[in-house]
Amino acid sequence: MDGFGELSTALVADACVRLGVPVRVAPPGIRAVVSGERVAGRVLPARHYGSVDVFLEAFERAEPGDVLVIDNGGRSDEACVGDLAVLEAGAAGVSGVVIWGLHRDTAELIEIGLPVFSYGSCPLGPSRLDDREPAALASARFGGYEVDRVDLVFGDDDGVLFVPADRGGEVLATAAEIRRVEREQAARIPAGETLRRQTVFADYLRRRAEDPSYTFRRHLRRIGGAIEE
Repeated sequence: MDGFGELSTALVADACVRLGVPVRVAPPGIRAVVSGERVAGRVLPARHYGSVDVFLEAFERAEPGDVLVIDNGGRSDEACVGDLAVLEAGAAGVSGVVIWGLHRDTAELIEIGLPVFSYGSCPLGPSRLDDREPAALASARFGGYEVDRVDLVFGDDDGVLFVPADRGGEVLATAAEIRRVEREQAARIPAGETLRRQTVFADYLRRRAEDPSYTFRRHLRRIGGAIEE
């Protein structure tokens, strides 16, 4: 997705906090099959009921760059995605797969190269076939959230999060500005300008002593620093 570039999910999360955009972070433990893989794009939702046909139907609706977001209820007793589904995702123009659950065929997924995020691997595929819900292709639950086609998904080594698409440009622009400030701060530390000096920390302590409601976050915004949101 244009704009994510050198940004990270941590920066996107900070930008959401700064802008007051609700931060919807996937449960801890959702990671890329291959460390260093990144994903960004519009959510293509699918709820899994035991059969791959729901994914194939989702691909019929896919647009280039979409990310297949799969709701498998966070199950730990089966893998719901393997090499054929991921190959088909790539053929449909999907740019990645994010699973609230497990994957299998790890070696093949590494060879395919399409980013896949999940809780991990399991050799056992599904043996169930549950009744399909009306919202099977309209939305996907992911941890404590529900996401759909009006959401964007971002993933990297820190995890996965979701952002409303209509705030995506604003969030990414703010994340880029936070990155610029943080990189400038980071470059100064090895040169001898400590973070305490850059953030005028002594002044912060003095102001806090005078006004206990004066927070470090408020102080950073006053001086134009970053670090936290």
